[in-house]
Amino acid sequence: MTTFAATVRERTDGPDSPYALSHLDALESESVHVFREVAGEFERPVVLFSGGKDSVVMLHLALKAFAPAAVPFSLLHVDTGHNFPEVIEYRDQVVARHGLRLHVASVQEYIDRGELRERPDGTRNPLQTVPLTEAIRRHRFDAVFGGGRRDEEKARAKERVFSLRDEFSQWDPRRQRPELWNLYNGRHAPGEHVRVFPLSNWTELDVWQYVRRERIELPGIYFAHEREVFARGGMWLTAGAWGGPKPSEPVERRLIRYRTVGDMSCTGAVDSGAATPDAVIEEIAASRLTERGATRADDKLSEAAMEDRKREGYF
Repeated sequence: MTTFAATVRERTDGPDSPYALSHLDALESESVHVFREVAGEFERPVVLFSGGKDSVVMLHLALKAFAPAAVPFSLLHVDTGHNFPEVIEYRDQVVARHGLRLHVASVQEYIDRGELRERPDGTRNPLQTVPLTEAIRRHRFDAVFGGGRRDEEKARAKERVFSLRDEFSQWDPRRQRPELWNLYNGRHAPGEHVRVFPLSNWTELDVWQYVRRERIELPGIYFAHEREVFARGGMWLTAGAWGGPKPSEPVERRLIRYRTVGDMSCTGAVDSGAATPDAVIEEIAASRLTERGATRADDKLSEAAMEDRKREGYF
């Protein structure tokens, strides 16, 4: 005799079952749950949005989580002043299209006031910590969504989905809470906040497969295009007013694309002819280097570069 439970198992078990979720559906469902959980637990959440692919996918998931209502969060971007112009243009177009509110914390303003000093190497990524943490305090944000994924870098691999930060925005591994059965603890004292990572369990390949499935528009620099670049530290960097190239670094015009987007002074391009999501997916599937390991100079400053910045309150 076949029981009801056995019948249900027969109908739902197996990857070919019409009731089974694909891996992208499962990731999407988990991320949507995180967004709704934060909306129910916190008073003043904000989404970090740079116009990079991870923050674009994160915003897409937030739009899905609350449709047909508006996203109940504002956006925050820490602008180094050395961002790629096409990414800033894309950021502003997205904000206008969805009627969102964008807060911009400017590194250049802190430099102009003498509160931050330019680094000898010209990179401003490490300078983002102070504008970010002060923006969080000024606007009293109690939950801050970030697009970090565990596959990117070893310091990110040990992050929780809900990552508690103290009143100085610093991360203490001893205070992180267990996360079992998708149960998230958002309790925090006044002045503290929680960094939330809805894409924690995604990989770079997952992100691109989702971009293809959902037909998400991305800035054009993620796809192959010709650009003037120069070689430094084993990477192709874009020439610009930030301090490159040096007289000994000849500029070349090459067919390249960017796997990740950040400050122009530390974000390298890769030689690539991948001009479509399908081609990018094929390229990533064959790669043995993470996107940050291959193209981010700021992560190569030391073995613990990201760990140090995380403890200071950047990530």
